[in-house]
Amino acid sequence: MTHLLTAKRDKGKIFSHIRQKWLIETPEESVRQEYLCTLVNEFGFSPDQMDEELEVTGRGSGQARADFVIWRTPADKKENKSPLIIVECKSDNVTIKPEDYSQGDNYARLTNALFFVTHNSRETKYWRVMHDRMPKSIEELDIIPHADASDKEIQEIIAKLRIFKEDEFAKLLHECHNVIRNREKMDPAAAFDEIAKILFVKVFVERELRAKHARKNLFNVEFLDEQIGKYPLNDLFRKTKEFYSNDKIFEKDEEIKLRIATGREIVRLLEKYNLSDTSEDIKGIAFERFLGKTFRGEIGQFFTPRTIVEFMIRMVDPKEGEIICDPASGSGGFLIRFFEIVREQILADADAQYQGFKREIEKKKITEVKKADELRRKYEEIQMTLDKDTPGSRLWKLANRCIFGTDANDRMARTSKMNMIMHGDGHGGVHHHDGFINVNGIFEERFDIILTNPPFGASVEPSDVVPPIESSPESENKYINEYGDVYREAQNRVRKAEGKPIASLFDLPKRNDSKIKTEILFIERCLSLLKPGGRLGIVLPEGIFNNPSLEYVREFCENRAFIMAIVSLPKETFYSSGATVKASLLFLRKFTETEKAYFNTTKTFTDSDVKEKYSSEIALEVMRLSSSIENASKERDKQLVKDLKSELNIYRKRMEKLILTEARSLLKQRLSYPIFLYEAERVGITATGDEDLNELCQWPEDRLPPDVTKSCLDNYHEFELQNLRRNWILTNV
Repeated sequence: MTHLLTAKRDKGKIFSHIRQKWLIETPEESVRQEYLCTLVNEFGFSPDQMDEELEVTGRGSGQARADFVIWRTPADKKENKSPLIIVECKSDNVTIKPEDYSQGDNYARLTNALFFVTHNSRETKYWRVMHDRMPKSIEELDIIPHADASDKEIQEIIAKLRIFKEDEFAKLLHECHNVIRNREKMDPAAAFDEIAKILFVKVFVERELRAKHARKNLFNVEFLDEQIGKYPLNDLFRKTKEFYSNDKIFEKDEEIKLRIATGREIVRLLEKYNLSDTSEDIKGIAFERFLGKTFRGEIGQFFTPRTIVEFMIRMVDPKEGEIICDPASGSGGFLIRFFEIVREQILADADAQYQGFKREIEKKKITEVKKADELRRKYEEIQMTLDKDTPGSRLWKLANRCIFGTDANDRMARTSKMNMIMHGDGHGGVHHHDGFINVNGIFEERFDIILTNPPFGASVEPSDVVPPIESSPESENKYINEYGDVYREAQNRVRKAEGKPIASLFDLPKRNDSKIKTEILFIERCLSLLKPGGRLGIVLPEGIFNNPSLEYVREFCENRAFIMAIVSLPKETFYSSGATVKASLLFLRKFTETEKAYFNTTKTFTDSDVKEKYSSEIALEVMRLSSSIENASKERDKQLVKDLKSELNIYRKRMEKLILTEARSLLKQRLSYPIFLYEAERVGITATGDEDLNELCQWPEDRLPPDVTKSCLDNYHEFELQNLRRNWILTNV
């Protein structure tokens, strides 16, 4: 029976199995010794083929030491041959990036090691060192070799399961799509559905592979070929569906609808690429490029360029604890980036807490053992708040209570769920549902942030009616327990409207509207979803801002929220998605209750003042015309009576319009505030969807046009600082 190596602890000390001595157990030392157990128990390395805290630079510096150095065999270690793997451990929680662990790359190059590992409290990443290239030329891998790996297995690890670049992966997805369309004679949408299923299988298999440090990857042609007389891809799909059964991503009886040979070819094309651990948002970028081109002009409208997503997210400046919704979520770009940014904030704050505590402990005149004990206690306390599987932890709340979205297209709802699963989660709040209608946790005055790019040009018809609510008693009880009476009231509003036109739920449609543009309803829907004080960023066609017939829409917004900024985009921004409408970005902040009350009071007084101004004039003119009508009636001049009544009606309408216009103008004077306006020319994407210079914000880095000294985002921040007391509410309430 094999005995597992365990971390031995005693009275504030931890045992080093490699150095064979007791060490003071700091959190950093604990992370290192725990990972040693992983290397031994799961990868099969023995302590006698490893060294710890080994100086590898030859400079005699106590700081220039590798945490672990691993040789192929104990004999190689004794003979001082080049090692196989260098391991760098840290106790931080940050997302591991190549530049954060440059010393690992340096140590591997100095020792001629093929691999190095970066490990911290949150994740582990594996890298292949490109010795034939300049320093920092590394490639992320899915796994490192096990202790008994043959030369062939090591070469296979180097060749397979590598982290992809977005361009090559987007091209690969196109290739897979073409294979399915050509072989199975499927239309683009059906072919995409099959790719989505297989990608889900791949993500599931890789997660299992990574979680168990397994050597046998089931997502490859070799495994498929071994299963004689079976269709193993559908068996894997069944297991995937079971794993995600609570999310209702797939129907229970849904299967992969590809012939065995076609499925085998797709697996062959995809098997060397790793999806589960790719850093940043490469998957999302590649996926959306693929989708935008595949469905150009059909569902391309669901994809917002990542530079626009990044800018809009930075403009609303999300914080931990805030709740976001996208009622037209498409592929989930806004929700994913919100998740990533807030997660980074949480992890950075956790590290800052620990480092601050560590500095204070270092000042105390206590023993090193006591210091380590205090540090361990604080470190473990902080780590508990970061366990995403622990209900109530900071990351659990972010993933399970702060991210919501809907999309009326089932394909897009599924896509956004898959996208979010690959990025670390938050997918449970995304639903296939009409964005105009309440569902589960999505209802009025719920959200701190709304970010959305709603579909343009389509209309909500009178025949589009509110459907019956489809939910089980268990589901109803779950959400009532979570949200209380506000949820029950929100659902009751929907039930009362069942069978009525969806537009009847809104104030903006005019009574004589036979249909209304979806983007207009989305503006009202977004404002209603926001909490008082909540922020909205929305992509809208430029006509909303300058079409005289839509003045009522602009006034609707002004009556409910501050207009923070309007950023005009180049016409070609959405060309690559098949859209030709010139768009702008509108940023609003909904009034707080105090601001709303002040606005309404001021509006009431303003309306009264203007009516009073014209009251005498109107009274006299009405009296004159009424008298004339009376005289004409006495003389039985029907035509004159008709003409005078018409004149009176026209006069009243003209004065009513005059009073409304003047009252609006006066209200704007009394409640004036500056608005940030910006017209962008370069926004990071060309008409063909390629990367371009970006003046909106410094993302990616160093992409400002040469004639632009400050990004739009930087200008906006300066504007906000200069106008800190800019609005009427701060000076009058």
